[in-house]
Amino acid sequence: MGWSGLGNGALAAAEGSFDILVTNDKNLRYQQDLTSRNLAILVLPTTSWPTIRTHTPQVIASIEALQPGEYVELSFS
Repeated sequence: MGWSGLGNGALAAAEGSFDILVTNDKNLRYQQDLTSRNLAILVLPTTSWPTIRTHTPQVIASIEALQPGEYVELSFS
């Protein structure tokens, strides 16, 4: 999408195009001011596709429950 050069501006660009950001960056809430954002953020505990795949129902349920501006960190138990 041509966002590689945006750095911290990528979050604002995403907010204009998407409703939800799914990431594994647990430091995002410390690096960005999320208080005025409408973008919902879901933080996954890993980037391992085999692990995420086994928790797909939990990821989908979390995405469906997210509200605008909400920040949620998942934990796979």
